[in-house]
Amino acid sequence: MKGGVVIAVMVVVATVAVMVQPGYAVTCGQVETSLAPCMPYLTGGGNPAAPCCNGVQNLKLLTPTTTDRRDACRCVKAAASKFQNIKEDAASALPTKCGVQIGIPISMTTNCDQ
Repeated sequence: MKGGVVIAVMVVVATVAVMVQPGYAVTCGQVETSLAPCMPYLTGGGNPAAPCCNGVQNLKLLTPTTTDRRDACRCVKAAASKFQNIKEDAASALPTKCGVQIGIPISMTTNCDQ
């Protein structure tokens, strides 16, 4: 009987722990790290390298919710504003060229709240 009570308590504690876990929010550091391998493509054109496309895929995994995607969009815009030589057409084509539908427009002019 004692063992059954201990197991029941452990199940309740585990269930509560899962229910009260704080939400996970994507950070600008994660977005920048994911897209850093894309800089040669974004500034020079051509085709994105495999590490770049892996980063785009990682960005998709980091942004499962609309709120996450909006936050990541703001991070992309902030990061892009630091670089004068990013080609807008290369940036907007990046997800398509990598074959990843991320739901985040990669553009310096995007309204992230839409």
